[in-house]
Amino acid sequence: MADSPYLVTPGSKFSLADRPTDDAGPFADKKEGKAATEANLELLDELQERLYAEGKHALLVVFQAMDTGGKDGAIEHVIGAVDPQGCVVTSFKAPTALELAHDYLWRVHQAVPGKGMIGIFNRSHYESVLVERVKKLVPKEVWSRRYRHINDFERLLADEGVTIVKFFLHISKDEQKRRLEARLADSKKHWKFNPTDLKERERWDDYQAAYEEALRECSTKHAPWYVVPAGKKWFRDFVVSDVLVRTLKGLKMQYPPAPPGLDRIVIE
Repeated sequence: MADSPYLVTPGSKFSLADRPTDDAGPFADKKEGKAATEANLELLDELQERLYAEGKHALLVVFQAMDTGGKDGAIEHVIGAVDPQGCVVTSFKAPTALELAHDYLWRVHQAVPGKGMIGIFNRSHYESVLVERVKKLVPKEVWSRRYRHINDFERLLADEGVTIVKFFLHISKDEQKRRLEARLADSKKHWKFNPTDLKERERWDDYQAAYEEALRECSTKHAPWYVVPAGKKWFRDFVVSDVLVRTLKGLKMQYPPAPPGLDRIVIE
């Protein structure tokens, strides 16, 4: 996917302000984009079966976003197209007492998918250079060295057969306002609204700076970051599905060979 316009090129200068949030790519309209996504999802389902059958690779997909950025929606609409038996979703909340008694990557490593599986991280180890940085839960000398830890951790996973793809779902502050207001206006969505989201919104610029540095420091050849324009939900789903299909195709997976003698079996 080096040709993707949404890739954060490793080692390059990078600014979130230069990345569009409301892109529609090559599509004339939503209908055209959704049709392309559906075609991707059919391929994704087939590729996931091949991944599971071959059992040589694992795929780790990381989703990060500002509040209302669409992580849940992307997981539902894109990852929901594959067989749930071959996929595990892990949502990282505030660490428990047991998790706090270990290093910050301990709980993450336990959730890494095994060979043949797709693992989805709804938030991830990057919270330790985002939330902990912005809220000053740890000093700069602590969070600033974690970029190296994370890169080394992801290098280890890649060396052991885990393919890593990371998505930052990019929305504007105005779009976040519209989505928060929509939650308030719809009683069926009140469960999604948390007043603390407004406190986090006050730190918008700080989070943008934290994300920008994390993406710049930790987009590598073996664990690339993609900045996905997420202002249009249908286009978000297209970009995510397209990257995943291209990534899995690149693994050149094959179904295992049939056991010898199958052609002579007669079932009566």
